[in-house]
Formats: sequence, structure tokens, C-alpha cells
Amino acid sequence: MPSNLKGPAIFLAQFAGDAAPFDSLDAICAWAAGLGYAGVQIPSWDGRLFDLARAADSKSYCDEVRAITARHGLAITELSTHLQGQLVCVHPAYDEVFDAFAPASVRNNPPARQAWAVSQMHLAARASRHLALGSHVTFSGALAWPFVYPWPPRPPGLIEAAFAEQGKRWRPILDAFDREGVDLCYEIHPGEDIFDGTTFEMFLAAVGDHPRCAINYDPSHFLLQGLDYLAFIDLYHERIRAFHVKDAELRPDGRQGVYSGLQPWLSRAGRFRSLGDGQVDFPAIFSKMAQYNYASWAVLEWECCLKDPEQGAREGAEFIRRHIIQVAARSFEDFAAGAADPSQLARILGLAATKGAP
Repeated sequence: MPSNLKGPAIFLAQFAGDAAPFDSLDAICAWAAGLGYAGVQIPSWDGRLFDLARAADSKSYCDEVRAITARHGLAITELSTHLQGQLVCVHPAYDEVFDAFAPASVRNNPPARQAWAVSQMHLAARASRHLALGSHVTFSGALAWPFVYPWPPRPPGLIEAAFAEQGKRWRPILDAFDREGVDLCYEIHPGEDIFDGTTFEMFLAAVGDHPRCAINYDPSHFLLQGLDYLAFIDLYHERIRAFHVKDAELRPDGRQGVYSGLQPWLSRAGRFRSLGDGQVDFPAIFSKMAQYNYASWAVLEWECCLKDPEQGAREGAEFIRRHIIQVAARSFEDFAAGAADPSQLARILGLAATKGAP
């Protein structure tokens, strides 16, 4: 029986560039197909690969995009608005560094930048529908993140106010995605206000348990904070509707542990790694996904402080393919099973009426 999970697919954001074959959608799709990928996740902000505004307004343009990917035997898994979603909620401490995610016309103007980000999300909802996609991946942005380790003590109500504002900003966007029939999958990621299960629950409450509020599951971000990424699937599988396959390692020592982010990536205790080079238990993850009938894509997100990206991409396709479970159509005990017989069941349980019994 075929697997319910689809793959392998690859997120193109880390590979797009100004040199061939990474400088156009057609060329990068030919490259990905040559490595054995079956799907591509497209960064909506990268004009070398995709025109988001045009896709939102033109079904014909989206048909052209789908024809390009199909010509190489590829499906589009999702569009991504990680950069634009980040700008829906930005704490002032990050204004200058996050301005790089926005066009020059709205930089140094946080309200204009935020309005631009919201408009981008609405474009993404319409573009996803034109591409016949059922899910979309993004970031939530952050207002509370600077206060995640509270010293000095936080003023009472600060976190509640931050999540209330998150809900105020994201609820209309979720409604827009709902109108288009598309799930909005937030990548749970340190640096965002949604960085673990408890903060996802807080966000979900803030948006009124919105049916389109979903999760882009990425175990690397959980391993690096010591969270049980397998139990997370047990808890939230009904909301997991996208999947980034990314590896990581956490090797604390006497000098640093989880909070090692002030060091360069190569020197950190917690580092992202190419698939198979880290500590994530992918056989168990793919087993959980099969157990809960996850039916969408497994998408490689390549990030590694050591390995060349093209080697990581080449190895990643086979790694994902090898871990996809072909879900069993029958039980391994079927050979020993008998036909159902209600009278036999009653006898085995001692429930059959005995002749002469009252």
C-alpha cells in the first residue's frame, strides 16, 4: 500500500541564488528533480523564482508555474512566507535588523512595514488557492520573545498582552486563508512567540482555536531546546499539516549548553546539521507520522554549519525516501486470524447460555 506521506521534497529558499541553476524556477526545478526530489516548497519572497503579487491576481500565471514544476516531474508542496510572516509582529528591539526582510519603501517605518507584511499574507492566501495548495508555511513573528528569560521580572500581564496582540493581528489573516481553503502552518521556532507546545496553545487560544491555525513540524528546533519532539507529535498531530525534515545536535559541555547562541554556529553546543549527521530520531518520527496518518509532504530544509549545501541536498533526497513508511494494508497476524463468530465470542467469554441455567 502506498504511504500516506508524500516525498521527498525540498525547500528552495536556502539554495536560490544568482548563478545557474539556482537563478530561475525552471533551472532549480531541473536540478531538484535530478537529485530525486518529487516536490518543491517555494519561497514566495524570492523574485528570481516566483512573483507573489502576480500569483495572487492571476490564475493563468499560477498555471504557468505549475506547468514548469510538472515538466520536471515535481509538485509544489507549499508556498512559504517565513520572512513576511516574521514582520507581522516585530518587537522594537529587532526593528533595524528585520527591516532587511522588507522592501526599501517601508523600512524605518514599522507601521508601514507591518501593513506590508499583512498584505503579503493575504496575497499568499490567494496565490495558494490559485496553485491548488491545501497548506502554507510561515512564521508568527514575536513580541514576547525578548522576555523569554525574565530578568528583571516581567510586569504582570506582559505575556498575556503580547499574545492578545498576536491574536488581534493574525485572526483576520487566518480568516483570509480560511476563505481560500488553505491551512496556515506556523513553524514552531525559537525567536518566534510560538516556540514550543505551550506557546502554540497560547497562540491558538488567542486566535479562538481557529481551524486553519496549524503547525509546520520541525524537530530540529525542539531538540535544541530539550523538548520531547516525539511526544509533541502525540499531543498535536491533528494540527501538524506540514513537515520540515531537518537535523540538529545538542552537545553541551562545561562551558555552554542550550543558551549558546552568542557563539558562531560552528562553535555552538546546539547546531543544525544535514540529514543523518545529527541526533534527531527520524525513524521514530516517520513512524509517528505513519501512526497518525500524516498525509502531506516531508520537505527537506537544509541548514548545516559544516556540510556543503549541494551535498546535503543530494543526500537528503535519499534519506527522506528511505524513511518514508509504506503503511501496512493488513495486520501481520491476519494469517492466524479466524472468521468472526458471535456465538464463539460469547463462549470464550463465558457468556453463552447453558442449557437449564436460570
